[in-house]
Amino acid sequence: MTKKVLIVGGVAGGASAAARYRRLDEKAQIILFERDDYISFANCGLPYYIGETIKEREKLLVQTPEAMKARFNIDVRINSEVVGIDTEKKIVTVRSKDQGIYKESYDALVLSPGAKALRPNIPRIDSSKIFTLRNIPDTDRVKAYVDQKGISSALVIGGGFVGVEMAENLIERGLKVTLIEAAPHILAPFDSDMVVMAEKELAENGVDLILGDGVKAFKEVGSQIEVTLSSQKMVTADLVILAIGVAPDTAFLKDSGIGLGAKGHIIVDERMQTNAKDVYAVGDAIEVIDFITGEKTAVPLAGPANKQGRIAADNIAGLNSIYKGTQGTSILKVFSLTAASTGANERTLQKANLPYRVVYVHPVAHASYYPAALQLTLKLIFNDEGRVLGAQGIGYDGVDKRIDVIAAVIRLKGTVDDLAELELAYAPPFSSAKDPVNMAGFSAQNLLAGRTHVVAWKDMELGDLKDSILLDVRTEEEYNNGHLPGSINIPLDSLRDRMDELDRNKQIIEYCQVGLRGYIADRILSQNSYNVLNITGGYKTISLQEFDPQKISSESQQSDSGPGEVDTPHGHFDKSIDACGLCCPGPLMQVKAAMDPLKQGQILKILASDPGFYEDIKAWSKRTNNQLIDVAKAGGVITAFIKKGAPRDSVRQEPAAATLKDNKTIVVFSGDLDKAIASFIIANGAASMGKKVTMFFTFWGLNVLRKHEKVSTQKGFMDKMFSMMMPRGSKRLKLSNMNMLGMGGKMIRKVMKDKNVSSLEELISAAMCNGVEVVACQMSMDVMGLKQEELLDGVKIGGVGYYLGEAEDSNVNLFI
Repeated sequence: MTKKVLIVGGVAGGASAAARYRRLDEKAQIILFERDDYISFANCGLPYYIGETIKEREKLLVQTPEAMKARFNIDVRINSEVVGIDTEKKIVTVRSKDQGIYKESYDALVLSPGAKALRPNIPRIDSSKIFTLRNIPDTDRVKAYVDQKGISSALVIGGGFVGVEMAENLIERGLKVTLIEAAPHILAPFDSDMVVMAEKELAENGVDLILGDGVKAFKEVGSQIEVTLSSQKMVTADLVILAIGVAPDTAFLKDSGIGLGAKGHIIVDERMQTNAKDVYAVGDAIEVIDFITGEKTAVPLAGPANKQGRIAADNIAGLNSIYKGTQGTSILKVFSLTAASTGANERTLQKANLPYRVVYVHPVAHASYYPAALQLTLKLIFNDEGRVLGAQGIGYDGVDKRIDVIAAVIRLKGTVDDLAELELAYAPPFSSAKDPVNMAGFSAQNLLAGRTHVVAWKDMELGDLKDSILLDVRTEEEYNNGHLPGSINIPLDSLRDRMDELDRNKQIIEYCQVGLRGYIADRILSQNSYNVLNITGGYKTISLQEFDPQKISSESQQSDSGPGEVDTPHGHFDKSIDACGLCCPGPLMQVKAAMDPLKQGQILKILASDPGFYEDIKAWSKRTNNQLIDVAKAGGVITAFIKKGAPRDSVRQEPAAATLKDNKTIVVFSGDLDKAIASFIIANGAASMGKKVTMFFTFWGLNVLRKHEKVSTQKGFMDKMFSMMMPRGSKRLKLSNMNMLGMGGKMIRKVMKDKNVSSLEELISAAMCNGVEVVACQMSMDVMGLKQEELLDGVKIGGVGYYLGEAEDSNVNLFI
């Protein structure tokens, strides 16, 4: 017997069901009804056609009625709306543009009516200047209006995926765009601590963000439309895009007896079948099960709709396929940024009363030493048993494949151990030997095993800090460019020697830039009987939570007025450097080295990929009396233009008694590798801030300055014995702790290389190039039997008097 299958609605769900069923049953009669002219179109591509990224309208049309007929022998009836269903008699009522009203019987029925844009009952919402975007006719109307001469501004109401995509594409068309969102943040699938990165990207690209303020009324004022917000603030523009969400288009089912949920969604079982016999439903109009929480929800995404259409067709054909739920995997382009999520976010888990834990990692997308290594942020959510519940990723490169991998693990009900164990494709241009997904798994494993003690800054209250010590373990350079109020700075590489400065009776709340050094500090302190909490995600995550979109928008508008004395920041510069791939403080060190030989008024152009450089260069320019002409981000690369200002010694000095002692002096007594690294990191950081730095090497510290090759000199017996017993140069230095017969030193050098941190030898060279005075103590050289020719070129020889003179003009004097 030939089966007759009717499908109501095309696009993702309906068209997939039709094509799949034809492949399963060549003899069946299949009729597809579509209310409009278009049965299958790329609805996710509509904003990009308006923005003219997609140039040709025809590319939006995935299938035409003629193509469906030719390939699949499907009877496609466009401009035919199903207005009623009799599930007892198995008959649908159709209102056709060509045939009028008629009835059609069925053996099986698939409902794919989709959803319609919400249009709440707001005064004047029916204005011809207010548009929604759901289909091809909507797109044609919006594009025709935007193409008109004189259209220069737009308001986008709603910060969901469509709203954000429309804001970006209207900016690309040259319009001034304001995005209004009633909730505190845009993009509901993302948690607040992550979505601020997308908000910042929008603001930095010219979108004026208004958050936490809904629409109260619309009013046409001449050729424009005026929007009154709940705060009574008024905003005007030439057109409005209404993108506040969708509702299931199921009004035609009112008297059919088909079960509907509280919000009008069609209720289906795991086989996509409704409560009516032989009636199935798929797509945006149905109620689904949340794969993580097991609760009922609605997720209007194309991917799930396609799968549901296939499953409905399978069950009509007797294959007994089931749908196991939706995990909401989604991705979004926000100018140069990519934002993606999968599984549950924190709000969803809190609402479902499900306990969870969170870690953040900020790795680079591929090997840090390979060009254009751009940082991304991953947030992993999991439970106490280690099962992965959700993830969110934001960055400029490699976000999509990381979220896809985690989504696959979630679908297979995998754990953080699975993430850690995954063997993923690696070559320097594509990833790292330890992929960011592995790194997220490692971090979660450490948390569950109690090897790290993390706290999220957003979960802390000011009262928590009263009896605690807030410790910043970043370099002095990073600390000076911004830190948490009330924090003290002990760089990680100095922590073992300076931990006695911390009160063991107080809780130590410590942080670094992104979390890795914080984890190491946690391990050091906790194993020395300190009570430690490491702020997960580090200063980067904390600073993002302080983001103010209005401030960014204001700064963007101010920069549009021009850079002052320079015609355009991109039109002229005297020197250019590329610091991409370097992590802090590397870019600032290169800036300092490049600025020093420039003359007053000359301009330096810098390219950098370290995300922190965007703010760091602002602070550096201010502190060093140089003019930051322009700084901008594009595709994860930061471009800055700096005009060299007046040298410090050209500024009129106050009387000697009032002169600021601002030099830095470091006495290096130790010959341990880790302490030598710390001393040169501090020295380079201070030098890059324009400080005069003197490093005074004495006793075992002299080994740091020895040449690596053997130097032939005339020495007595005791001097030769000392020379033979001491390490010759920086490459042979040992670690102060965990040296493990030299393995510890090799390990830390490998980690530094993988993280793109300069080696000790590179730090020494940079210090000398940056003007750091490296002085060897003459008395110690005599005692240790060392000659000047055995030391690195450029090392000065001095005594205690020279050191004391330098220390007298310093406000910082460190002993390492």
